[in-house]
Amino acid sequence: RCVEAFYIYFHAGRVEEPYVSITKKRQIPKDGYSEEIEKEVGQAEGKLCTHRSAFSRASVIQAFLGSAPQLTLQLYICVLQQEVTVARSIFMVLSLLSIVYGALRCNILSIRIKYDDYDVRVKPAAYLCIFLWRSFEIATRVAVLVLFGSVLRIWVFLVVLLNFLGFCLYPWVLFWRSKSPFPENIEKELSRVGTTIVLCLLTFLYAGINMFCWSAAQVELSDPDLISSSQNWYSMTVYYIVRLMENAFLLLMWYLYRTDFYLYVCAPMLVLQLLIGYCMGIFFMMVFYQFCHPCKKLFSSSITEALLSCFKLLYLICQQNKSTLLTGKVVVKSPENTDEARGSSKTIDSQNRSIHQSVSCNA
Repeated sequence: RCVEAFYIYFHAGRVEEPYVSITKKRQIPKDGYSEEIEKEVGQAEGKLCTHRSAFSRASVIQAFLGSAPQLTLQLYICVLQQEVTVARSIFMVLSLLSIVYGALRCNILSIRIKYDDYDVRVKPAAYLCIFLWRSFEIATRVAVLVLFGSVLRIWVFLVVLLNFLGFCLYPWVLFWRSKSPFPENIEKELSRVGTTIVLCLLTFLYAGINMFCWSAAQVELSDPDLISSSQNWYSMTVYYIVRLMENAFLLLMWYLYRTDFYLYVCAPMLVLQLLIGYCMGIFFMMVFYQFCHPCKKLFSSSITEALLSCFKLLYLICQQNKSTLLTGKVVVKSPENTDEARGSSKTIDSQNRSIHQSVSCNA
């Protein structure tokens, strides 16, 4: 693909192409109006776009199935040896940049797939927000897994296994609940078994991405493009709340079971720094979706409104649980107080009788 892409690029424009195709894209609405733009795409440009899309997907696969395990392993070795060599630090920085770049490409791909009808132009501020968001999120996640695995080596495999199985099975559960037919139009040359293998590999990659960060491209097996075209704020909110709680729990376990090996580390300060770092990633994510997203004008609701509605829903659930507990206490206490209620009713009746007798005497 690389050789063909360079060959097409350097030979473009020298020979007149036999045919061109016309694509129609709509602009992002400005002041409520959206114009449709027609563009001629030659055969060479179309092939270059295909190669670029393939390179973007390959960078995502390489980042989360290659660089992410490599970064985790190198950091684990540094923790055990209590030193960071120059060569290993260079490798870790390159691995982290590779993962961040793969996550950034995943964000841009999901935007272009979801808003395929529009001419999407990503500004430099959006790239900066995505870079900071993914850097804080991935770096803190890897550090938490390494610290937890350094003191509880067996249990870290259980954490990784539960994460992988949960995210691998989640798209299949949604597909089973939707009762949609089995996707047959992925590739004409693939049989049903080949299609199943491709879908399993896709969900495996999806689980690998969600192991370290939020996957911007949500897998939906019932969709022809295999990627959800809707922006689900609630699933994103639930993911980050659960992930923050998981990171806090893993850090708590590391703090409780840490050995004398970590005497040279200020454990409370390290836990606080990692939690603040993850919250900084969430902050830059909110800034991106609120101010820097190229298609924010097409959102039916902003991320702040979704967070407020989610918190209101949680508040209503808590209030409902409190009301049920209070009614249960009243029901439990009411049989014990029946005798007191009867006694009080008798005293009230006697007082009313005495009042009536005194009134009659005065009359």
